[in-house]
Amino acid sequence: MPDQNEQKLFSLCTFTFVPCKELTRDVIDELTQTIIKYGGDVKAPRGKQSLLQLDTITHIIANSIDFEEYTEATALMIPVVKSKWISASLAKGKQAQIRPFTPDPRMIFSDVVLSCADIPSTDKEAIIGATMAMGGMDSDNVTKLTTHICALSMDHPKCQLARSKKLKCQIVLPHWFDDCFKLGKRISEKPYLLPDPEILRADPEDSVQVPSSQHLEGATSARPDYIPTPVPDIEGGRPTLTVFEGKSIMLSADLAIRDRLRDIIQGLIQDGGGEMTDDVEACDWFICQYREGPQYIRAAQNEKTVGNLSWLYYLITRNQWTDPLSRLLHYPIPRDGIPGFKDMRITVSNYGGEARIYLENLITAAGAEFTKTMKATNTHLITARRAGEKCEAADDWHLVVVNHLWIEECYAKCENLPNNAKKYNTFPDRTNLSEIVGKTYFDKDKLEALYYPGGPGPSSKRKRKALEMADENSFSSGPAEGVVIGRQAHKEFDVMKDSESEYAEKTTDVFGVPAPTKRRGASGQFATPAKGRHVRTGKENETPSTVSSTSRSAKDKALNMLSVLAPDIQLYEKEKKRGLKDGHGPWGGKRAADQIDREHLNRRSVSSPVAASEDKDAKADKRPAKKARPSLPEVTMRIVLTGFQRWVNDKHREDADRKKLRDLGIAVVPDGQQCDYLVAPHLVRTVKFLRNLSKGATIVSSSWIEQCLDNKELLNPEDFILKDKKSEERFGVDLATSVQRARKNNGKLLWNIPIYCTSNIKNGPDGYRFIAEANGALFMMYGARSGTTIKPTNPEDDEGGPDPVYLLSNTSPDEKRLWKKFEDMARKGNMEPRIVAADWLLDVVMNQEVMFDEKYLVTNFFA
Repeated sequence: MPDQNEQKLFSLCTFTFVPCKELTRDVIDELTQTIIKYGGDVKAPRGKQSLLQLDTITHIIANSIDFEEYTEATALMIPVVKSKWISASLAKGKQAQIRPFTPDPRMIFSDVVLSCADIPSTDKEAIIGATMAMGGMDSDNVTKLTTHICALSMDHPKCQLARSKKLKCQIVLPHWFDDCFKLGKRISEKPYLLPDPEILRADPEDSVQVPSSQHLEGATSARPDYIPTPVPDIEGGRPTLTVFEGKSIMLSADLAIRDRLRDIIQGLIQDGGGEMTDDVEACDWFICQYREGPQYIRAAQNEKTVGNLSWLYYLITRNQWTDPLSRLLHYPIPRDGIPGFKDMRITVSNYGGEARIYLENLITAAGAEFTKTMKATNTHLITARRAGEKCEAADDWHLVVVNHLWIEECYAKCENLPNNAKKYNTFPDRTNLSEIVGKTYFDKDKLEALYYPGGPGPSSKRKRKALEMADENSFSSGPAEGVVIGRQAHKEFDVMKDSESEYAEKTTDVFGVPAPTKRRGASGQFATPAKGRHVRTGKENETPSTVSSTSRSAKDKALNMLSVLAPDIQLYEKEKKRGLKDGHGPWGGKRAADQIDREHLNRRSVSSPVAASEDKDAKADKRPAKKARPSLPEVTMRIVLTGFQRWVNDKHREDADRKKLRDLGIAVVPDGQQCDYLVAPHLVRTVKFLRNLSKGATIVSSSWIEQCLDNKELLNPEDFILKDKKSEERFGVDLATSVQRARKNNGKLLWNIPIYCTSNIKNGPDGYRFIAEANGALFMMYGARSGTTIKPTNPEDDEGGPDPVYLLSNTSPDEKRLWKKFEDMARKGNMEPRIVAADWLLDVVMNQEVMFDEKYLVTNFFA
């Protein structure tokens, strides 16, 4: 029997439940009895369609946020928690915190109670901080509520205790947290479980079972082939579709469905208590195929629920409302795809079942071309693991390799996102990422900005106000961006009398933690900002401030931002204390921090209207301002340096010299940018030298730069033209002639000449790629899985004779196996194969003249 205090545990709470697959009627009945036993009240939803009575409840028990009233609940700061919150509160003897039990999918570690074992202190702090930011809790000790122990081995006492008491917590390696952080999704702990974690004993190339994707059923296509059959009720008969009760539904003409199918859908809706309409203003739900047309725009602007036929069929099958924005293929598709996807050819690997079908349709909906097989003409490979033949071939062909999060987030945000983000290139060794497919939500702000810009219609003002308040109540940045944590109620709280500190103190006494900040006017109606008033601070000319009922939102966001910046502030304070070692360390430490502080103080004093007024009054006493530093001279010449020894292992000197050169009008630019002069100590065959020679840059000796620095004046570079007869004889080149030819060639020495290169070439293929492409060549990689990239051509159909095609190679056994295949491909294309050493390319570019001698053939060169 609970004692008297425990009987009052939920005495201030009125609950309601949102049924789902996990939260069945039997479970709800059991939890209802528990709540009533401990002093709480439970309100049943209104009517068959289960409308929630938000004006009378304090807590919503739901295991997902996929119900119609969620946005309005967050606007009113009503806590939405998982059913586990009830058992956690009973175990604690007081109401548990809200944040760790939110069903918002962005809080990937909700339900996680973490205790760290033998983890280094810095890693421990990082793991705990990130886990708590994403909805988890930290526990110093291992208890029955602990769900995860982070450890490196089973030797720690916490692990031994969990084993001896047979606790149900999972003991995982820190690698699990790291991979979850990188992906932004929660993956299975199974490969990371101690004492025998799979990721440490298995070969990363070993096969991994493809997980099922049941959550994708009914959401794999934007255009279903047939109308599904509703799930039968308990007695086996056809169920009544209560999901349509009281709803007015409009089917758009762009669905292009037959009259018979329309009649069937209309019958199901009317039998379920709904109605059909042709008036977009009168409908509640608007069903269409494409994101276009005046009706779609009007419905979206008026905050109607907009979905496609696949979404409608999903409701019919499950008889339960779901947000069409929560599944990417439940919302109308863009007719012309996503900008930037038109010329992409994408294939997938290591996905199976529903996940593969879903990705195929998503790629097509985005506007790209999906291919079942992969060829060299493909542009992207989307894979669930970084293993398999397709991945190896993709590397050979230099395709973009990403996981499915890239295509999902591109589609959700309606833009072609950069594919080099960490989350898109994370592939845990023993995890098949099919398990997190289909868990990306649409970005509604991006949809609105791109497809239905403009203000809301008159019928949607209340709903739009709810969206705005929900956005104000949410975290503005960090891992929990967009998440709303509800406010717990307290019987002694008076919105008109209690201050925020008093409210926090009272909730701490009852709940053990301070409740989220109370918003004035959020107790059932939408608030109107208060009239602006002057706040006197002693300055007559100070701008008056406006105090509104939403000022607390700004404070919440400021506090949240401060918590995000706390590590940087701590590092900054630590950096301020660091002095220069022997006065010769890199610029930074206390000297840099003091200078930044002084600059910040100057900016603040200049920008402050109060300070400006005071300065004006005290103008007679103000000392003369320092003269402004003269601006830098105009850049008269741009240079690229190669082989410059003066700055080797002396970063401080390099920074000082670069500044001196800039003061003389000389800019040192990175390789690849346009330059006037190439500076080198002698003739070298580096990538920088050959690329800039190909551009026709004047090549001067590095002694020019050194004398300019030593004399602190700009000397004429034409007096320092590089002359290196010894190296010219060794390489068989006349440098002055090569420069003249380069200016005449204008970067087209090897224009459209195909040059292939093997991946195992000495010094790597990238340098040769830069050199060849700087001269207009068609540079391609060639490997064991390379397909035919030369079009087969009959000699009779080719007007000219066979053109040469080059392969840069060496004589390793793996390379030799490629020669025969390359020669056959070239001859079938009526081309002359030439398998040469890389020195051929270097000599051709150095001389700036296309030439060939059999001495460059690998069979002769390496003999």
